[in-house]
Amino acid sequence: MTLRLERDGAVATLLIDRAGRHNAMAQAMWELLPRLVGEAMADDAVRVLILTSATPGLFCAGADIHEFAGHAGEEEWRIANQAAIRSTQYALAHAEKPVIAAIDGDAIGGGCGLAIACDLRIASPRARLGITPARLGIVYSLFDTRLLVDLVGPARAKRILFTGALHGADEALAIGLIDEIAADPVDAAKAMAKVMAANAQHSIRSSKAIIRRILDGQADDDPTTLALFRDAFTLPDFQEGVQAFREKRRPDF
Repeated sequence: MTLRLERDGAVATLLIDRAGRHNAMAQAMWELLPRLVGEAMADDAVRVLILTSATPGLFCAGADIHEFAGHAGEEEWRIANQAAIRSTQYALAHAEKPVIAAIDGDAIGGGCGLAIACDLRIASPRARLGITPARLGIVYSLFDTRLLVDLVGPARAKRILFTGALHGADEALAIGLIDEIAADPVDAAKAMAKVMAANAQHSIRSSKAIIRRILDGQADDDPTTLALFRDAFTLPDFQEGVQAFREKRRPDF
């Protein structure tokens, strides 16, 4: 099994498990990953999803170039591959619940694409990140490229894409490609996930939805975002939050 979903209370972990190929993503994996994300989103017990490797020292070396080269002349396969990759990144970027990438090792090409589609990225000191189409003579999609631009800005995105360089954890942190460096990124991701899981889920999911709308180009409120603000005051989370504040205790959401 190359991908699997594990659950531990409110935190689910999606594990990439293809160590023999440095966790390179084959077509079947691109097709499976959105379904596993969907399972986590549909599970009411799960509040946060972590994406990481089943093997320490690895994250994802990107798309399986050997498979890609073998099918490069088949237009139908190329179309299916592009659709599967887009579906994967869209599922991560638009997931209702928070998604954290825990990166221990290389996140290159499509592997970096997986990471930047998540909400947050925690990397180990040995992590390296890069997007390398210029080294392979391929072109990344607009959606994939926009995820990068959203994180690091257009000038840095151009530098990353034009050079195909790999960036160590310190540099990746400095340019905004990752959010935190931790000796054990999986443990750090789990600790962060537990904090998120203890907070008001309506607040978190609504905030994520609003941020996604901003990144997608929305500049002002519409009836949906106005309702998210207005209706929150009528929901149990607000009642519990106010009661806990008055009683000087932690809220139980």
